[in-house]
Amino acid sequence: MKVAVLGERSPDESRVVLVPSTVPEMAKAGLEVTVVAGAGTRSHYPDEEYREAGATVVPDAASALQGAAIVLKVQPPTAEEVAELPSGCRLVSLLSPLTNADLVKSLADANITAFALELIPRISRAQSMDVLSSQATVAGYKAVLMGADELSKFLPMFMTAAGTIRPGKALVLGAGVAGLQAIATAKRLGAKVEAFDVRAAVKEQVESLGAKFLETEDEVTAEGEGGYAKELSEEQHQRELELIADHIKDADLVITTAQIPGRPAPLLITEEMVDSMRPGSVIVDLASESGGNCAVTKMATTVVHNGVKVIGPVNLPGDIPVHASQMFSKNVVTFLKEMLDEGELTLDFENEVIEATCVSHAGEVRK
Repeated sequence: MKVAVLGERSPDESRVVLVPSTVPEMAKAGLEVTVVAGAGTRSHYPDEEYREAGATVVPDAASALQGAAIVLKVQPPTAEEVAELPSGCRLVSLLSPLTNADLVKSLADANITAFALELIPRISRAQSMDVLSSQATVAGYKAVLMGADELSKFLPMFMTAAGTIRPGKALVLGAGVAGLQAIATAKRLGAKVEAFDVRAAVKEQVESLGAKFLETEDEVTAEGEGGYAKELSEEQHQRELELIADHIKDADLVITTAQIPGRPAPLLITEEMVDSMRPGSVIVDLASESGGNCAVTKMATTVVHNGVKVIGPVNLPGDIPVHASQMFSKNVVTFLKEMLDEGELTLDFENEVIEATCVSHAGEVRK
């Protein structure tokens, strides 16, 4: 059974969906891997490594797609790529289905059975398939490095002959996977870290990493389905903003990670809060692609507001493509095994992972 591994056409995407080390595992499961030449180049996985691992390397997408039962990508396909897909094949990719209904409709019209990796359910047995979590780990780590690089001061404490340098203060808003990794990375760099999340259940995790968990006198909580946060009431949101305002003015580095699936990112940092920060401070807004947690954030841009740098990065995992691709690939291979029964493709909608992720099948939009 042929699996086509396509390269990413966007110049902003450096990851590859399948790395060479996972090819033998695919072969063991009865899958023949065909890779478009150069697909892994930007991730530093040369064609020769794929060949040595047992994959077939072909010169172009058309050759890879011919006779393919399964097609793998990282980013959602363009309209041109959708038109190239073989009718009846299975596409496994990020698809942004909650905000990209036209794409899902086009896949259904092309008779593609499409699986959106963003929809992997947050259940124990699916953790090894969860691309959002694996890539959020990369983003949280990179965000702190990016912020530290832009700061005009040290993060760690230094005791020198020229005097003692106090440690920098980092504030992390949102303690999901990205936030927890940001906390851990900031601590490793020697910062004094505080964190806030509307889900009180994460307090223990935050404190286990050595950070202080911020709490209000009146509880502000919003635990949604699958461990995600949900929107707060207006009154709760106001208490949340007051708490953040009290602490952000002393922060040197702020990392924001708060997002609500399928909705604009919640506003956590007002313009007035940015004005209260010391010049030279830095905000890295990981929610910039969904509107931003900071009022002055601009996606893919660094804004200097009253002396404070506000960075709105996009696709930070693509900045660390070797390990981001490695993690993504492992997630995808584990997911593919859900479709196989003794080497044969199945489509069991009673399987909660398959049911949750399949967005189009047999010419119809399912979600």
